[in-house]
Amino acid sequence: MSAIAIDWSGAKNPQGRLWLAVSKQGRLIELAPMASRDEAIDRLLDYLAGHPDAVGGLDFAFSMPSWFVERHGKRKAPDFWPIVEREGEGWLAGCEPPFWGRPGTRKPRGLRLLRRAEERLASVGGIRAKSVFQIGGAGAVGTGSIRGMPHLTRLREAGVAVWPFDPPGWPAVVEIYPRLFTGPVVKSDAVSRQAYLETHYPGLDGVFHERAAVSDDAFDA
Repeated sequence: MSAIAIDWSGAKNPQGRLWLAVSKQGRLIELAPMASRDEAIDRLLDYLAGHPDAVGGLDFAFSMPSWFVERHGKRKAPDFWPIVEREGEGWLAGCEPPFWGRPGTRKPRGLRLLRRAEERLASVGGIRAKSVFQIGGAGAVGTGSIRGMPHLTRLREAGVAVWPFDPPGWPAVVEIYPRLFTGPVVKSDAVSRQAYLETHYPGLDGVFHERAAVSDDAFDA
């Protein structure tokens, strides 16, 4: 079995902030930056087409809290993704409640801002899962998720099973949360990244060790 993971980015120009990693039988065989989100998805599809027993991991939220999905007349995430594609940039530009994180905005009160999976996650080193409605500020995941969900439609149409919305099958893609894999580590600090890699991946090829330590994006991938 092999796995291919993409450390995602919601930046308008994500070049240098998107990294793709491929692991086969537990051994890292590729770690490289992608120039765009489209290139990353193209690369993912190419790999999955040649490795039908592979699983892909994408570092963004695959949906939003159910009340927000239902407010747009949908009950299932795949039916909601086209709405995200159509309206998402407007949500980001306006940053109106329930979205927040831009200067002058505040976290809304009285709303369920996390998905059930996020509510059930314990904190990791004092860090908790963020709300997809947060589109600015430290650790914000909303922008990347809004600019990521539309790509799930393309993957699904290509025959990739998107977990947990499709019946189990191969190849498949799943949502990943890198902090659950790393545990406590200051990923923004180069020295901490180096120390972590030396401790937890002592057998990592020297070239990949160097690449993985170059940025927190490469490290997460």
